[in-house]
Amino acid sequence: MATFLLIMIYLAFISLGLPDSLLGAAWPVMQSDYGEPLETAGYLYMCIAAGTILSSLASGWMNNKLGTGKVTFISVTMTAVALLGFSYSPSLIWLIICAIPLGLGAGAVDASLNNYVALHYKAHHMSWLHCFWGVGASVGPMVMAFYIVNQGSWRSGYLTIAIIQFSLAILLLFALPLWALVARKSTNESEHIEGLSEVLDPTVKPLKIKGVKFALMTFFFLCGAESTMGLWGSSYLVNSKGLSAAEAAKWVSFFFIGMTIGRLISGFITMKVSNKVLIRSGQLTALSGAALILLPLPIPLSLTGFIFVGLGLAPIYPCLIHETPIRFGKVHSQSIIGYQMALAYTGTTFLPPLLGIVASKTTLWIFPVFILIYILGMFVSSEKVNRIIKIRSHSNNINPSI
Repeated sequence: MATFLLIMIYLAFISLGLPDSLLGAAWPVMQSDYGEPLETAGYLYMCIAAGTILSSLASGWMNNKLGTGKVTFISVTMTAVALLGFSYSPSLIWLIICAIPLGLGAGAVDASLNNYVALHYKAHHMSWLHCFWGVGASVGPMVMAFYIVNQGSWRSGYLTIAIIQFSLAILLLFALPLWALVARKSTNESEHIEGLSEVLDPTVKPLKIKGVKFALMTFFFLCGAESTMGLWGSSYLVNSKGLSAAEAAKWVSFFFIGMTIGRLISGFITMKVSNKVLIRSGQLTALSGAALILLPLPIPLSLTGFIFVGLGLAPIYPCLIHETPIRFGKVHSQSIIGYQMALAYTGTTFLPPLLGIVASKTTLWIFPVFILIYILGMFVSSEKVNRIIKIRSHSNNINPSI
């Protein structure tokens, strides 16, 4: 029963990644079909991101009212309807309308599933789940490319992904009774989580708990660094290092491959090593990668920095999510994970354009400086949380596991 539900959750994470990269892959064709300027894709992306942030912030309330199973089913259904709407949209205004439920559905299911897995499954599953998100994000553009090349239609790509989402929604509907049953039988880290829950006053609002705001900033800088690498890495290599566009794109793809493989490997490592050690090791690896990109080293070493940053960032997001109920108690975990998702999407939305604005006034040579600053911001914020939790644990005679 728990295994079957876990398979469903893995499928849900793949489906969560499928739509995330569709717009970028389809926009060159969509742009000509609609006769819109290039930057319109950015406005659509911001509409999706706004919905994602809002639903992430509300995930605690929704989960308390409906439960994880219903929230996941409703959210996947919303994304399926939105993708179907994309495939039939006759004008830009309909794309904007459909972008709203797409973002709302994505944010709600992301926060709810992350919290459920953090509470009821081992840490390696969290890493592998986020690895499977990467699989979905990689497959999405492939599906879109297939239809554009063979049919000259981006609409068929969106329709295919919508059908996949509807199929998953049907499976989730039949699996609704399993969520509560698995939650009741789960004993994953329950004693430690309950111990911290007793220390923390359940009536205190999540944002008032010491360490939560630093945890939010960790996600803000983490996802800002990830998205900045993806958005500006190729431009930096072309304009500042003299690589061809194809060669630059290849090395940026190595960054994403490094993240995907890193999460697969870190899932095995979590069986022997604590989340805290993995988070800190990943941050130091990412810092070393950023330093390789920044320093005036031979090009091969600079390019290796892209892989190091990807491998370093890989375990941080899933390990931080899995630590949330341990750090702040399971009473508050759903709301706090929702806030973390919201700050993650906020960093993804605003930090890459910040670099673009500054670079337009100066030069893209500042790219590694910004990456280094973002990773340092993440590291400092994370260490602040570690210190606060350590003090709290010692003062209450609890053996800290982070």
